[in-house]
Amino acid sequence: MRIDKFLKVSRIIKRRTVANEACDAGRVSLNGKVVKAGADVKVGDIIEIQFGNNVTKVEVLNLQESTKKEDAAGMYRAVE
Repeated sequence: MRIDKFLKVSRIIKRRTVANEACDAGRVSLNGKVVKAGADVKVGDIIEIQFGNNVTKVEVLNLQESTKKEDAAGMYRAVE
């Protein structure tokens, strides 16, 4: 699954276009490497997103093409 789609489906970022722009701006890294929106995400990957001064770090637990709002949080877990 593409990283921009994962961020949208898991509701880490609300819109896919915003996720795409964040990737293109170099604010999203996958396993320590800055990636573009088309990068493939696999279970176990660590995604790091910079929102201004805040850094959000999550581990991918599950990949789904679509999900309900209440199930979206089960696709990832926060990592320190």
